[in-house]
Amino acid sequence: MTDPDPAFLQATNIVGGYGDLRVLWGVSVAALGGQVTAVLGRNGAGKTSLLKAVAGFLPSMESGTVVAGGRDITKLAPYDRTRAGLAFVAEGKRIFRRRTVEENLLLGGYTLKRPVFGIGSAMRSALEQAYTRFPILAERRKSVAGGLSGGQQQMLAIAQALMPGPRFLLLDEPSAGLAPAISRDLFVMIDQLKSEGIAILLVEQMVEQALAIADAVVVMESGRVAASGPVSEFDDASVVRDVYMGQR
Repeated sequence: MTDPDPAFLQATNIVGGYGDLRVLWGVSVAALGGQVTAVLGRNGAGKTSLLKAVAGFLPSMESGTVVAGGRDITKLAPYDRTRAGLAFVAEGKRIFRRRTVEENLLLGGYTLKRPVFGIGSAMRSALEQAYTRFPILAERRKSVAGGLSGGQQQMLAIAQALMPGPRFLLLDEPSAGLAPAISRDLFVMIDQLKSEGIAILLVEQMVEQALAIADAVVVMESGRVAASGPVSEFDDASVVRDVYMGQR
């Protein structure tokens, strides 16, 4: 029997929602290390709820399993899923706006081993990697996060999530509200993270850009998986026509 892939994330038959309101009806999705699975669909299709279920934030999960690297994390609290290698970047640039860039990053690395005093070698290494990935954050490390541009805030949100060195990254609409040029840079960065071996679940409305970096696609409609498969089975026109214009 082979060992489970340490960078394989799989959610199976997820049913759940918000109290009595069920929004997911048996949804399954997977992401492999070094690959991007793009989750597409119209507003209200259940994409964000799916990511919340995987990350442990969905208020009501009636059934289904979430397995990360061969470990069943279905019943773990969100912070324990972080310790298990999962990182979730919610839509809306969720950062600590009154704290500096570096303070945000330090808070993101709270699960790293550290001495009683100081930040320790693991934290220093994570900070160095964050600043290498995002040079603009190194330049603005002492700046208050709320004063950054929208694109820089999104970079900080992702850098913060990457501080513990996750193997699995969930991104919810990372390009929302960003200028086209900034969005292009963001997708280049996501592609780079893929090349580092991270398994990525990407919810995104910019279909063409998402498909350009995706390896697999899951199309959701009304809380269910309407279609899924390798990216080679999808093209921009078919996804826009069948999903976003409701012509399935």
